[in-house]
Order: sequence, then structure tokens, then C-alpha cells
Amino acid sequence: MRNFLINLTDNKKDIFSGHINYGGVNSQGDKISFTNYYMELNGVPFFGISGEFHFSRYHRMFWEDEIIKMKMCGINIIATYIFWIHHEEEQGVFDWSDNKNLRYFIELCSKHGLYAIIRIGPFCHGECRNGGLPDWLFGRPFEIRSNDEEYLYYVRRLYNEIGNQVKGLFYKDGGPIIGTQIENEYMHSAAPWEMTTGISNEWVTGGRDGDSHMKKLKQLAIEAGIDTPIYTCTAWGGAAAPVDEMLPLWGGYAFWPWIFYGDVEEHPVTPEYIFRDYHNSSKPKCYNFEPQYDPGRYPYACCEMGGGMNVSYNYRFVVPGESVPAMSIIKTAGGCNFIGYYMFHGGLNPKGKKNTYLNEHSTPKISYDYQAPLGEFGQVRESYKNLKLQHYFYKDFEKELCPMKTVLPRDTDSMDPKDLDELRYAVRINGESGFVFINNYQDHMELKEQKDFNIHLRLETENIKIPENGTISLGKGASCILPFNFDMGGVLLKYSTTQLITVSEHNNEIYYFFFIPDGMHGEYCFSGETCHYQVENGYVENVGDKVVIHVKEDCTSIITFTAANGKKINICTLKKEDAANLWKAKIWGSERIIITKANVLATEDMIKLECRGTENIEFSIFPDYKIPSIKGAEVIDRSSDGIFTKYQFKIPKTNSNLNINKVQKNKAIIRVSQELFTGVKEVMLKIDYNGDVGYAY
Repeated sequence: MRNFLINLTDNKKDIFSGHINYGGVNSQGDKISFTNYYMELNGVPFFGISGEFHFSRYHRMFWEDEIIKMKMCGINIIATYIFWIHHEEEQGVFDWSDNKNLRYFIELCSKHGLYAIIRIGPFCHGECRNGGLPDWLFGRPFEIRSNDEEYLYYVRRLYNEIGNQVKGLFYKDGGPIIGTQIENEYMHSAAPWEMTTGISNEWVTGGRDGDSHMKKLKQLAIEAGIDTPIYTCTAWGGAAAPVDEMLPLWGGYAFWPWIFYGDVEEHPVTPEYIFRDYHNSSKPKCYNFEPQYDPGRYPYACCEMGGGMNVSYNYRFVVPGESVPAMSIIKTAGGCNFIGYYMFHGGLNPKGKKNTYLNEHSTPKISYDYQAPLGEFGQVRESYKNLKLQHYFYKDFEKELCPMKTVLPRDTDSMDPKDLDELRYAVRINGESGFVFINNYQDHMELKEQKDFNIHLRLETENIKIPENGTISLGKGASCILPFNFDMGGVLLKYSTTQLITVSEHNNEIYYFFFIPDGMHGEYCFSGETCHYQVENGYVENVGDKVVIHVKEDCTSIITFTAANGKKINICTLKKEDAANLWKAKIWGSERIIITKANVLATEDMIKLECRGTENIEFSIFPDYKIPSIKGAEVIDRSSDGIFTKYQFKIPKTNSNLNINKVQKNKAIIRVSQELFTGVKEVMLKIDYNGDVGYAY
């Protein structure tokens, strides 16, 4: 047995406002503002969850479905690069049509209630050709990425075009655009001029003029009508970040294809998965976070937490699905109340007019899948499902979570990322209540289970031991968030070894949904004075003055309390598989919980289900609703399953008919019959391939 102790008696967080020049009011009177710790919407803490999706790397026919998928995962802000080369590949000829229709993309974000942040460059990177700069800028008699007036002439023209495209869609107009990112990694990174690759190997400059250039670009953006409550900039790596005018944004990547040049053969273990306190004036710097400002005076916000990573020719790898939710837990535990993923949705590089390919030469010519939570063809991945559980929690409990202070058990700067024996954990706390964050994932290491431990929380007025009796374990690669002293509508949960997902109300009853993290046994601890309760699929143990309720792991368990005010409180603990397939949306006038392996795309009056390779779909919903009509499937069964109503749908089988003709040793022609496309949304061709490089035309 291993015992861990954390002192939580010094838990007051100094939160203040009025010193930050970010924010604004829209045409409906809604107000965005900032404290030194978090963003506020109408004076209420707002937990931002941003996901990157490049509209010009995806077919506009599917934009709406993919935006809905992002929303279904709890994303509330979509960030997108506007690659200059995609829109002005030929000098003076701008293209905002078809898949480059920025305005239509932003309108779809607005239609589905999502905010937007536009990353307007001019330099973007994003593994795009020249970092997104048009070829025709090469060799001009002025410095790129500088305050040279000749360069700013072309930037001004670009910004004017962008401003005209999204006119009327800014937050002040009642639109969704709340933020504008100026430049990218200015004074930190660059990109190759692709037309020189393999010849003189010249690079775009990393920048010259520091904060003055960033402020000049912001001025040009405002003059072009790009007027948003928030202007942002990337701050890592010593990049220029004028925090008096721009919100500095951070991130973290654990997979580094850019290091594989020369004699580099092995990827190092990174310190990304060690807990830090990112919002602490008394400790202003730590790994990958060296701000040129007092970190306690500005929110720690992220825009580039690795949602995956793009492979390169020299480094090909698989990003584990558990790595992304672990990154989310590390950042949130560290005081981040505004997380952002790059990428959240993969895509495809468009073909060029002047140059056939618009990729960076070391990366795939077309694919920009990025192994993101949503793939280049909209595939839902394991990371998506695990992130969904976190995102629902962050948003449903943002008022409680955002003000909570980060507390670490010790100074973690000396922690060795190769040390898999020491338990990695942190706490966020406000008063006597909070959440314990535990991480058991580490990149580039053979992982192992964290076995037989407990955590002692030393509070101002009491001590809490998790668990009260015995020990807990956490599976290899797993990460989790455990509540303590959590008020559930008048019932105080002392702690649980289950993770909170979401809360819903129906018929004047409150329903809290939890799941049991991998490797743990589920239990809930209450004081012995807790009001009347009933337990379904569990048992009760009295431990001293505590009541501990153990729940089963192989089925849904329900604990029902009747609070002092007569209101019923229901705690529903789901199987891990059911939790991974849980969806939440407002449909047909009510907030509903859905459990299905199919991908759910829900709007206020319709549910679309996406599935692949199956004829039968199980679909459970709470509360039930008499579904008005069903298209594309037949209902073969309807039954009750606890609080859920379960439907079984059967969809018509589509027979594949492929004709494969091998024309030479390394080339084959695949012909697909037209009938294969009947009654399906898309046809996906999966090729098992061992080799160096593959091409498909």
C-alpha cells in the first residue's frame, strides 16, 4: 500500500479583474470579459473548449455535419487558419469560393451555436506550403514578416479581403467570431520556401520586429473591419506576445516530427505529462512555459494542445488515443480554464493552381489527418470519445471549476518523466471542495498500472482519505478526475472513486452521470447523517461515521437520495463502454442523454446516426420521446433499460463490389460499382499496406 498526502489548507486563489484590455459587448447586450484567471460571459465563468478545423482542407458539402460532430463532443469554439496561399495563390486574384468559402463556414458555426476564432496570419505554418505564404512573395525587395511598408501593403490587402468576407459575423454584430489570432509563432518559428527545397533550401524568416510588428498587424486588422473582443497570439518559445493587447496562448506536443533530421534516431520521453501550476506569480516559469509577463495576472489559455500530430517522411508514429485526454487533464489541473486542440479535425490539403501540391515537403502531399479526434474523413476516434466525457464535465460545472486553485503535492520541476512509479496527481480546490486529477499516461514509455494507493487530502477543517477503506488503482495509460466535498443539490458527496460526466434534470429530479475509471472500483462516500437513500446494483458499507456505497462495474447502478427539500437526486454510474458512447444534446425541447456506438449528430428537432460496417444499431435515450419518424432504418425492438428506453434499429445491408486489377508490381486499379453509393453517406476504402510511400489517384 502506498499513501500520498497533499496539504490543501492554503487554497485561496487571488482572482481580480479590471486590468485586462480584452472583451466586448454584442448587439444583444451579452458581454465577454476576463479576470486574471478565466474568461467570463455576462459575468459568469466560461470554460472555453476550442477545436481547430481548417475549412479549406475539407469539402464544404460536409462542413455542417462535422461542425455538429465537434459540438457533440463539447467543443464550444472552432478555430480555423485562413491560409493566404489558399486564397491568393495568384497575385491579386482572391478565391473565396467552394471549399474556400470562409463566410459560409462561419455562418454554419453560428447556426449551431459555436463561437469562432479566426487565425488570420499572414504567416500560419500549419504544415502548409511556405507556412501559408504565397509563392509570389519570395524574392521581393522587402523583408517578409516585418514592418516594411511594401510587405504591409500586401498584408493590408489580405486583411481587407478577410474583413469583407466575414462582415457582420463578428461578436459585436451578434455573430460568432469572438477572437482573432495575429500571426503565428512570431520571432519563434518559420517554414521552408518550398520552391527552394533541395536546391538552396531557403526559409521564410522567423520575424524581426517583435511586439511592434504584432501591434501593427492588429492595427491593420481593425482598420480592415476585423473587430473582435479578443485578439490572441502564440506565446511559446519566446514568441512576441504583447499581453497588454493580446491574450497569450500556449499548448503542448509530445510527438515531435520536426526533430528527425541529421543523426536523430530516437524520440525522447517528454515532460508534457507531469502536472504543473501554470498560474502562479511566485513560480513564473516551468517546462514549456516561460512567459515574458507575470503569469498570475493573465489567464493561462491554450490553442495548441496536441490533438494528434502529422507524420513526416522521417518520423512515422501512432498517437495513442489516451494521450489527448491526458493532455487535457494536465492542462486543466494546472489552472487552464480555456483549452484548445490542434488539430481537433483532420483534413486534406487542396490542390493548387500554380503548384500541384500545397503541403510542406516533409509531410504527406494530400493527407492532413493529424490522427486527430476527428479524422480527415470525419472518422470518430478513441480520443474523441474520451475527450467528450471531460468536455461535458468542464462545461456543466464551469462555475465551480474555473475559480478553483491548483495545488501540487510537491515542486514537480525535478520530476523525471521516465519515473513511472511516483503517482502523478494534482488538486483544484475552492474552499473545502474540489477535484483530484490523476494521470498515468506518459509518452514514449512502456506504461504500467498504478497499484494499491490512497490519497489523503488535508483540508482546513477535516482530512479526507480516498478511499476511506483499502486502496485504489489506476490502469496503465488512464487518467481521471475524482470529486471531493461535492454538493449535489443538497446532498454532499465526500468523495467518489468515479468520474463525473454530466448532470441533467427531468420531472423535477436531478440525474448525475458518472463512470468508473480504468483499474478502479467504484464507490461513493457520504457522511453518516446523509438523508434517505436507495441503492440499485450496489451495496452499503458503514465505515466509522461514513457511509460508503460500492457500485457494480458490469452494469448501470443507481443511487437515489431524497434531499431535505424533498427533491430526488439520482447518481447513475455507467459501465465504461456505455460512458464512452454517451452523448448529450438538447433535442425535441429537452436535454437528453443518449447511449449508442453510432456517431450522433443532433440538432433541436432531428438526430442523425452515423455507423460503419454494421446492420444493427442499439440506441438508448433518456428521457424517452416518441420519435416522430425514422428514415433509413427499421425499428425492430423497443424496451426499457433502467432509466433509459432502448431501441434496436436495422439498416439495409450494402454489398461491396470492388474490382481490383493489378497492372504492375507496384500499381493497381480499383473500380467501385455505382450501386455501392446507393443509400450511404460515404464509402470508405481501407487498404492494408506495408511499404514506404503510397499514392492514390
